[in-house]
Amino acid sequence: MKVIKIYLLLYSLFLFSFQCFSQTDSIEVELIDAYCTREIPYTFKLSFYTSELCKSKVILENKYTYTISNEPNDFHKMDIDISKLDFDQKIVNFVIVTEDSAGNKFTSETFDFDLPFEPKIKSGSDLFTLCLFGTAIFLLPYPGYVSDGHKSYFSLTKEIPFISFRSKSLNYPSGYLSLEYTYIFNAEERNYLRAGYKKIIELPHTEYVSPGITLYTNFKTNQGISPEISVGLFTIKDTFTFYARYRYNIKLSSNGTNFSEITIGLYSGFFSLYLD
Repeated sequence: MKVIKIYLLLYSLFLFSFQCFSQTDSIEVELIDAYCTREIPYTFKLSFYTSELCKSKVILENKYTYTISNEPNDFHKMDIDISKLDFDQKIVNFVIVTEDSAGNKFTSETFDFDLPFEPKIKSGSDLFTLCLFGTAIFLLPYPGYVSDGHKSYFSLTKEIPFISFRSKSLNYPSGYLSLEYTYIFNAEERNYLRAGYKKIIELPHTEYVSPGITLYTNFKTNQGISPEISVGLFTIKDTFTFYARYRYNIKLSSNGTNFSEITIGLYSGFFSLYLD
């Protein structure tokens, strides 16, 4: 009997030690999908594996909480309609909270996904800042340097992207149609109107490169075509992109003059009509 009692005691100690040493410090989360659909209603699609059976929930921007798995599971999946949720930025952060069988809760690292639409900013300071930048984008012209090979001039240009074409990327459209007005100071022909198409190609080490082509007229003696190249350098408030542009204007009329332009400005598709 003593031998049996000793065996049972050793077995119990072994089970207790196994449970103690086998308990993990955290539950690992391996994402499968975490993205938002481009169609209305905008739906956040989330799926992931966990390193052990557990319950789970997701918290968006520290204010929206959704239960994913009420029962222990190692595969978790959920679709969340976020059309009516308020976000401050296009990049939405989220964490996954898991709970093991003992009731221990673990919080994952912070993940994120991009919104396919511009969020509606409701806080007063952010709204005021957005209005200031929106005014600058929509009303203020951008400075430029103009040279015809003999003389140099200062110019102001206002570009309005009025139609944009959606792309697979959530950051920029695939391209856009624009109208431009340029005023060249001290030149013989000072007023130029343009219409053209700009292609946007996103790059890993900068925002984008944008080749384009426009038709122009000064309403009098100079009409022509203008190939151009723009480079998006950095973003401001996740809505506006500072760019630099070079354009060469080729006359198609006998009385015109070829000339070059270098301009800087802010690009935003915020006011543009988007087409698929």
